[in-house]
Amino acid sequence: MQHVRKWSAIARRHVIKALVLPVFLAGCATSGPEGSAVDDPYENVNRKVHEFNKDFDTVLFRPFSQAYGVLPRYLRTRVNNFRANLELPGDIVNDALQAKPEDFGHNLFRFLVNTTVGVFGIFDAAGSWGMERRSTDFGETLYVWGVEEGAYVEVPFFGPYTQRSLTGEVVDLFLNPLTFVGLTPPENYVPPTTYVLEKSDYRYEFSSTVDEVLYDSADSYLQTRQIYLDTRRFELGDTPDDGGVIDPYEELFSE
Repeated sequence: MQHVRKWSAIARRHVIKALVLPVFLAGCATSGPEGSAVDDPYENVNRKVHEFNKDFDTVLFRPFSQAYGVLPRYLRTRVNNFRANLELPGDIVNDALQAKPEDFGHNLFRFLVNTTVGVFGIFDAAGSWGMERRSTDFGETLYVWGVEEGAYVEVPFFGPYTQRSLTGEVVDLFLNPLTFVGLTPPENYVPPTTYVLEKSDYRYEFSSTVDEVLYDSADSYLQTRQIYLDTRRFELGDTPDDGGVIDPYEELFSE
């Protein structure tokens, strides 16, 4: 059961991140209800942004992802591995900020192994040894520090966030030491290019589910909002009052 929950959380994260293309990153989180409540005071604006993101998906992102998906999965996996390795230093910093020494050591060792034996992360050598990535972000760090979730927002090209998670997304840029590595063209194009390709791969792999949410839902905005909030809260370990973790999409993703 724990394996199913872990896999379903990972799958849902990829699905919701594939709903729109995060291309360019755009303040502080405000208090808002957690648990099952929805804090959406900007719904009118959010809906307009949502329609813009759907149009962008229809015209560009979905066709591009389908074209990218023609490449062999082996090649796409190598790109994803390389991208994941670029993100590990940020995970390591957040592990330290969250006072999680075990995760800190785990991710640090994984980064060292994959950067060397795995040839800059192209090959997941550490994963083949049973050392899977333990993903985190500054949004989770804020959660650990007790910062409230804040309002739900949908950002052009980025899609759904809470104010806390959006703040964390921006801060993560500056927490990752690789952000400050002095790259010059064409090397400086590698991080954003691999980022776009990784999200395009997720859009392709989960195409049927994403299409169902965006184009077959009676209200794709409400569906996207609920999936995102459920997914994010589940990842952070938010529990209902009885203390039990509820994964509302377990049956969908356990097949």
